[in-house]
Amino acid sequence: MFSKKMLWGSLIALVLLTETSGVALAEMPNHLSEQTSQFHRIEQPLGLKVGVAIAGLALIGLEFWWFLLYKSPES
Repeated sequence: MFSKKMLWGSLIALVLLTETSGVALAEMPNHLSEQTSQFHRIEQPLGLKVGVAIAGLALIGLEFWWFLLYKSPES
């Protein structure tokens, strides 16, 4: 169905696309949050950010494995 080459190519493309969108988000002006006092920025610790990112990537990898690579045992 899917070859390993196609799977790796798709994963690399996904990583490249998400990294370029992160750059665009980082360059957005922050003047909107200064106008309203309803929301306040809460700075999260770097370890928490990394942990959440790793857990998310692990769950995405688990889903790829389950739906694309898992072979059910034949009875």
